[in-house]
Amino acid sequence: MTKKEPTKTRKALLTAAFVEIHRNGYQAASVDKILAHTGVTKGALYHHFRGKQPLGLAVLGDLIAAAIEGLFLTPLADCEDPIETLTETIVKASEGLSDDEIMLGCPLNNLALEMSPVDEPFRQAICECYDRWRQGIADALRRGQAAGQVRAEVDVAASAAFVVGALAGCRSVAKNAQSRDMLMTCVRQLCSYLETLKT
Repeated sequence: MTKKEPTKTRKALLTAAFVEIHRNGYQAASVDKILAHTGVTKGALYHHFRGKQPLGLAVLGDLIAAAIEGLFLTPLADCEDPIETLTETIVKASEGLSDDEIMLGCPLNNLALEMSPVDEPFRQAICECYDRWRQGIADALRRGQAAGQVRAEVDVAASAAFVVGALAGCRSVAKNAQSRDMLMTCVRQLCSYLETLKT
């Protein structure tokens, strides 16, 4: 890959960085390994990113946040039934995880646990991602209330916060247990909670 293919080079760097960060954490991630996987020179890396932190933040924004948008928020944006859509989305996303993804845990939650106490730009970027996720769920539940599908007394912001937090917890306990069964047990309980929000 060369600078004549800047879009491909940037994408390759982000993909390799995501894999390295997901497997080893941001702080232990090796720029040299990222370069080795892509065949990109250090000069080309710094052409696209000024250092490791901008690269990590781009992984967070361009890949992790975009994946959450596509998996969870886009289906909710104009759905007919937010509870059914959210339930189906959570189950589908969980069942679709590879064994490796279960073993390594949620990329966003991993970064939140590792970086929030030690790096303010990372903490803010992670917070924005979680805020967008919660807001998307809350907006869908609010529309469900207007349509008479979600109980009027439900605090949609609190419910959205719980759902996102529960998903992070589901991934964490499954990572620790190295168990798909544990993940799906937690997911089923979360889906049971969502049922209680229906009218």
